[in-house]
Amino acid sequence: MEVIGLIPARYCSKRFEGKVLADILGKPMLQHVWERAKEAIVLDDLIVACDDERVAEVAEGFGAKVVLTAKGHASGTDRICEVVNPLDVRIVVNIQADEPLIQPAMIDLLAQTMLDDKSLCMATMAKRIEDSSQINDPHIVKVVVDRNNFALYFSRAGIPFLAENSEIKSPIYYKHIGIYAYTKDFLFIYKNIPSSRLEKTECLEQLRVLEEGYRIKVVETKYDTIGVDTPQDLEKVIRYLKKAR
Repeated sequence: MEVIGLIPARYCSKRFEGKVLADILGKPMLQHVWERAKEAIVLDDLIVACDDERVAEVAEGFGAKVVLTAKGHASGTDRICEVVNPLDVRIVVNIQADEPLIQPAMIDLLAQTMLDDKSLCMATMAKRIEDSSQINDPHIVKVVVDRNNFALYFSRAGIPFLAENSEIKSPIYYKHIGIYAYTKDFLFIYKNIPSSRLEKTECLEQLRVLEEGYRIKVVETKYDTIGVDTPQDLEKVIRYLKKAR
């Protein structure tokens, strides 16, 4: 296989336990993610990787291919590695189970970027921020990139900072969208990189990659998403989907 999609789905989220099974207009959040990911053209397979029988039962009920993993994994990356280890695949796309508004086109664009450039080991996505209230919102992760669209830094702070004497009057800000693609080989390198100082400071796992000296390609998308970290985020998604009907 060339590309597979993995949806790591953990039941015991610290801020919102059981959120992957939270109801959104009659379907669990995980089903919304799976149904959208299933429409992606580039994926050769799609697997839900979960550590709880309740999640596995629900996912199998709506037709997902499920792998039940060990419960002790520290991160979704570790859970993905357990599933991917025996598989013959080149590119792995990590699709977050708390992104119910993910678009199939986003998955295809990210995967195709990796397929087209064999020098890449990891890629992710960003969208230009249009709502200025998001710039200094610590729940919205921002990313700055170099001229070749490789990440320079990810932060919960409003970066780039607009200096008082700056010649730039309207800087461009990008919201990081938490979908990742990696080569299988790099996925296992990533898994074994120790947690870094910057990662622990910002609570952003991807910073360990930059701090270790690896590069992350950032692909711009026109689509926005609402990541669900709290019950309040869930209500935002429900309101959005109701309006979109």
